[in-house]
Amino acid sequence: MSAPGAGADPREGSMRFRRFSDGAANVAIREPGRFFALCLDTFRAMLVWPFQWREFIQQAWFIVSVTVVPTMLVAIPFGGVLSLQVGGLIRQLGAQSFTGATAVVAIVREASPLVTSLLVAGAAGSAMCADIGSRKIREEIDAMEVLGINPLHRLVVPRMLACAFVALFLNGLVSVVGLMGGYFFNVMLQDGTPGAYLASFNAIAQLPDLLQAEVKAFVFGITAGLVAAYKGLNAKGGPKGVGDAVNQTVVITFMLLFLENFLISTLYFQLVPQKGM
Repeated sequence: MSAPGAGADPREGSMRFRRFSDGAANVAIREPGRFFALCLDTFRAMLVWPFQWREFIQQAWFIVSVTVVPTMLVAIPFGGVLSLQVGGLIRQLGAQSFTGATAVVAIVREASPLVTSLLVAGAAGSAMCADIGSRKIREEIDAMEVLGINPLHRLVVPRMLACAFVALFLNGLVSVVGLMGGYFFNVMLQDGTPGAYLASFNAIAQLPDLLQAEVKAFVFGITAGLVAAYKGLNAKGGPKGVGDAVNQTVVITFMLLFLENFLISTLYFQLVPQKGM
């Protein structure tokens, strides 16, 4: 015991810091483990019959309703900006006839799955997390478990598959709209030749590029659904906790999506030979 008037024991501060660091380390290890366990349980619940078709259709329609228009509005300037930037660069290199080829590669291979994933995670994932989180704080999830209903099979599986299913079609929509926007900006603003833009589509791009983008969109959709479900099922603290879970869902999903995009792209370039001009 320290004498009266003496300063605080430095050992007490050291113990507080040690407890804080141990708690942070436990959280850093426990949270990924719990998320991985939820993913395994969800994939196992996919095999349980009957499948919740009605919930799947309702969730898919909801995702379409909140993402189609924003996706198109984002894809148009995205394709235009890529066309303007790439067109200005290759014009300096004397290869203006390959503007269409570079636009296809940039939009189909990278831009379309990323735009799709960001819209699905930001619009649909946040809404899913808010829905499941509100059910959690109202103890509806606990009531389902008491009645013998698996929340993963009833709520999470249809939402996750709806995200992945809709992401496949949104990826194609972004590709088409982005290429149309790139065509307009290249022909109207950069005095490009319409025939050259369209004829150079297959100069660099190939069918595996589209397949890779569809795989990315599918994986991104599954990731968005799983993160939203995990954060929603673990929401605590009333409405404020649900709001915090929604914010964490968007941030964590974006981080995972960029990591997955890097890994899939790296694997694709290692396995698929690229097409030369």
